[in-house]
Amino acid sequence: MAFDAMSDTSDGDLLALYANGDQAAARALMLRHAPRVLSLAKRLLKDTVEAEDVTQEAMLRLWKVAPDWRTGEAKVSTWLYRVGSNLCTDRLRKKRGVGLDEAPEIEDETPNVEDQMIAADRGRAVHRAMERLPDRQRLALTLRHFEEQSNPEIALVLETSVEAVESLLSRARRTLAADLSSSRSALGLTKE
Repeated sequence: MAFDAMSDTSDGDLLALYANGDQAAARALMLRHAPRVLSLAKRLLKDTVEAEDVTQEAMLRLWKVAPDWRTGEAKVSTWLYRVGSNLCTDRLRKKRGVGLDEAPEIEDETPNVEDQMIAADRGRAVHRAMERLPDRQRLALTLRHFEEQSNPEIALVLETSVEAVESLLSRARRTLAADLSSSRSALGLTKE
């Protein structure tokens, strides 16, 4: 099957085609899902090289399960998010003794230097506040607000209920708001 013809093919069908030796199906799945896994890993790990390794490992694990994949039991995207987030969590746990506050500055495409500095300060403050969140709250918040996943999709990734996801998100937001409240004025977050 030609690669262009695969754009409308479902993930489950592409995985079945790959399991039968179709390399174009693997390419289609890779192009469809690797960028989102990479984005998630970059946000969680704050290290592009580590994030690329996680993405590669997640895709390799998908290729390994392809022959046994049961279409309809899970979405490929959800499965990849779960695997990717677990790989990130494992790497973060190994690094716990090392300072994770060495995040790169958030780049802003606004040409105004002052706006760039304010945005960078806000980004660092939010990053520091998010780093203090418990792992599951941080992951739920990242999936919801940075990866734009729905609560049911997050529940599948975290292997929990939608209600538990809502609770995680609510607690994370309250904690972030409280953590950032003392620096609202310095971060330019007050209404004039």
